[in-house]
Amino acid sequence: MTDASNDNTKRQGQQVEQNGSWIGRKLLRLVVSLGPRRKTAVFLLVDMLTVPVCFVLALGLQTTHFWPSELADRGHYLVIVLMGVAALVSMVLGLPRIKLKAFETRGIYATAIFASLVALSGIALNRLAGGPVPVTTFITFGMLTFLCGAGWRLVGLQALLWVYRQGQPRCRVLIYGAGRTGIQLATALHKDEQIEPVAFADDNRALQGMNVAGLPVHPPARIPELVAEKGIGRVLLAMPSVSRPRQLRIVRRLEKMGLDVHALPSFAQLAGEGGLVEKLAPISPTDLLGRFMLDQELPQVSEYYEGRNIMVTGAGGSIGSELCRQILACKPACLVLYDISEVSLYTIDMELRVLADDAGVRLVSVLGSVGDRPRVSRALKLYDIDVVLHAAAYKHVPIVEENETAGLSNNVLGTRVLGEAAAEAGVSSFVLISSDKAVRPSNIMGASKRLAELVLQDLMARNAGTLFSIVRFGNVLGSSGSVIPLFQDQISRGGPLTVTHQDVTRYFMTIPEATRLVLLAGSFARGGDVFVLDMGEPVPIRRLARQMIEAAGYTVRDESNPDGDIEIIFTGLRKGEKMHEEILTGADLLTTPHPRILRTQEESLSRLEVASMLRDLSAAVSRADPDSAREVVQRWVRDYCPDPDALPAPQALTLRPAPQEKAQ
Repeated sequence: MTDASNDNTKRQGQQVEQNGSWIGRKLLRLVVSLGPRRKTAVFLLVDMLTVPVCFVLALGLQTTHFWPSELADRGHYLVIVLMGVAALVSMVLGLPRIKLKAFETRGIYATAIFASLVALSGIALNRLAGGPVPVTTFITFGMLTFLCGAGWRLVGLQALLWVYRQGQPRCRVLIYGAGRTGIQLATALHKDEQIEPVAFADDNRALQGMNVAGLPVHPPARIPELVAEKGIGRVLLAMPSVSRPRQLRIVRRLEKMGLDVHALPSFAQLAGEGGLVEKLAPISPTDLLGRFMLDQELPQVSEYYEGRNIMVTGAGGSIGSELCRQILACKPACLVLYDISEVSLYTIDMELRVLADDAGVRLVSVLGSVGDRPRVSRALKLYDIDVVLHAAAYKHVPIVEENETAGLSNNVLGTRVLGEAAAEAGVSSFVLISSDKAVRPSNIMGASKRLAELVLQDLMARNAGTLFSIVRFGNVLGSSGSVIPLFQDQISRGGPLTVTHQDVTRYFMTIPEATRLVLLAGSFARGGDVFVLDMGEPVPIRRLARQMIEAAGYTVRDESNPDGDIEIIFTGLRKGEKMHEEILTGADLLTTPHPRILRTQEESLSRLEVASMLRDLSAAVSRADPDSAREVVQRWVRDYCPDPDALPAPQALTLRPAPQEKAQ
């Protein structure tokens, strides 16, 4: 017995001393006082004493005399020698060292071997003594020795459990699942001092009403009744082969009854190579996008950024952090990480610090808001920035829709501050990351991005020294707040997956594609350009949800498959959400040196119009007046339509070569 088990016995003894009966206290003191060696000696002594008891009983059964007269002279010698043989065999087999709680199949086999060897030894000794005892008596003796050897241990175990349980509150549990794992669990808990299994619950009608592992099996509908009748406080879910979504549905149903529920892996999982965490099948981005990904190597990118000083705003975000990683691979002279979130900035700094040192790149982290003009101007001039990649923005549609002035201040006025500071500092290239939601926007977030584009176009017209360009994204797979992490979280919780409308579609691109497009825009920029990626056909969100469920190894639960694992439910379009997103306001697209990267010249406002818009917007933001802010949006974003149902159908796009690219 180990020191840990001795400590556990002592703790249990203290509980019985405090709460148990007088008999329980006395017996527990006796058990605790016996060390491992004494317990082994006691077990060995009992095995030895089993021999004379069983021998006398065997004689009585065979000859109707417990000690016939013919054994008077030699019988006691035979019994004494057999006791010595029993002690030797018991020690060799390790029977005295088997704890009562561990006396399972292995212990029973050892006891059977022990009884057989002792009986055979008795037959041999009997022949040497002249055969005073019939051979059949030793056969009976062997069977009795086996029954007594196993029986006193089982009785001793129950007595020991009774002693330990004196005065201890026991947790009464229901085992949900009467299969192999449930049976193994019930068998183990029968020997536990603190947990008492009282019943099974199982969906299998063939098992209901039967007795399994000494416990009755009930239908799940009877659980509330069983809880009240038997004082059940916990349910152990022993159904590891059932899919995780179904397990979670059972757990939620039981928790509503006020029960504490614990799910149990199978014993095979615990001992085998199979992981306890479910393994999701890899999902090919090509499958989700419905098109081939943008190739990894793009022309002119590395050469354009090598040796230059680059600033990335929103450096800790999904897009910003990937931008920093790819820029670092281009070996710039200096990379400035600019972010308002200390945690995000710290995370990306720690990730890139060693890589930057190895590559000989100066890495600088600046904590601040893009709307803080003095801080932005100082950073641009202090580090002599050549290229600004502006990824800082509030982008979550429902949040910005409820916080209009904050969203417009950060996305529009912040872009103005950063753009003007860049022009004053002599930055050569400024790239704004925009969104497909800026096209005929139906929400404040999209409208704010469109206003930011208009601000940038105005800055381009007034500052010939800085090339301002715009990159429009569709939805980015895996970015914070995007549908992929949402679906993954919902799948991990067993569903359902929530889709706003069964016909809703979106354009998607991967984070690496998005960052390559931004980097490419900086090298292709001629001023006032809007770059987009040819993203193929829009992806139905309903199809995406089904793909992710199936990639996780589950099935969709619907009318055609009512026994499926995860359901897809439709919640209705949220405020300001469109059924179908677009990439361009106009219908004409211009080519670029890369066949998958397209460009367009968007409509712009005059200098006076932009000045008026910014003045009115600044006033509305300073007063925290959402109504005035919305009036500014409605006035200056010409295609703004807060009612998505009133939007016209998306226009067909026409691709034509750009004249300036023909001349190259």
